[in-house]
Amino acid sequence: MQQKLDVDLITKHFLARAKAKPKIRTAVVHPCSPDALLGAIEAAREGLIEPVLVGPIAKIEAIAREQNLDIKAYELIDVPHSHAAAAKSVELAKEGKVAALMKGSLHTDELMAEVVKHENGLRTERRISHVFAMATENYHKPFLITDAAVNIDPDLLAKRDILQNAIDLLIGISEHKIVPKVAILAAVETINPAMQATIDAACLCKMADRGQIQGAIIDGPLAYDNAISLEAAIVKGIKSAVAGDADIFLTPDIESGNMLVKELILLSNASAAGIILGAHVPIILTSRSDSVQSRIGSCALAVLMADAMRNNLITNLKVE
Repeated sequence: MQQKLDVDLITKHFLARAKAKPKIRTAVVHPCSPDALLGAIEAAREGLIEPVLVGPIAKIEAIAREQNLDIKAYELIDVPHSHAAAAKSVELAKEGKVAALMKGSLHTDELMAEVVKHENGLRTERRISHVFAMATENYHKPFLITDAAVNIDPDLLAKRDILQNAIDLLIGISEHKIVPKVAILAAVETINPAMQATIDAACLCKMADRGQIQGAIIDGPLAYDNAISLEAAIVKGIKSAVAGDADIFLTPDIESGNMLVKELILLSNASAAGIILGAHVPIILTSRSDSVQSRIGSCALAVLMADAMRNNLITNLKVE
């Protein structure tokens, strides 16, 4: 039986690895809430990022005074509102003046609308997607859940990109050589023509067999119980190299993914870090309600991703 790992130890190990890498200059987009500003400052104190604060300077400085935060060491770029902050931050990334973006207290749609514009040069031939890197005492290793934040109802080809993005990330940031195991989730583990998620899962598995998805062991459809528990899979007569040992969980749509992530955080005390994949720079995407610790974890993930991209460990992101 595999030994469970302590979540705090996982988090500390994750952070320690990132702190050993070069810090990344990061545009913090509209940091106009206490948590958004403090998250960026704490990540800077941890040696993860060099923040460039992009937003209304008067508002940012007022929050800093209210929270007794010293921001004199950080570059501030004054723009009038959140839309302008998103546009300016993406411009900085396009020009190579920052190596990552970090969402502050603005809506995800505002930031991503600028990122995906063809003229801004951050898109690649891959579909933009999001992953949550997670850890909980109830599972024996860290894992990724995708996509719970960007793609609402992805079709088969979008799922192919979402899956390949997550596989490439995990391979690129892992300490040792790894062949990730992927569970493609559905409500059932058998093919049902009335349930599109099961059809997509079967197609994705065959696409992996034919080399259209590379670098991982993939199985699905798998219901959540037999994806997470080998014992449950055995009871149902499922023979799978993935069951009970998945590194990546691909959810059918944003609704199921989002609910799964929040259930794990709120009821299973899971820790989570979030990042956008499929662009030319890491994009640190957290909820406006996320804790400072979650924002730091997401910055650590971005540092590892940026280091992997810099060392050509993630190389297949061609310009769209």
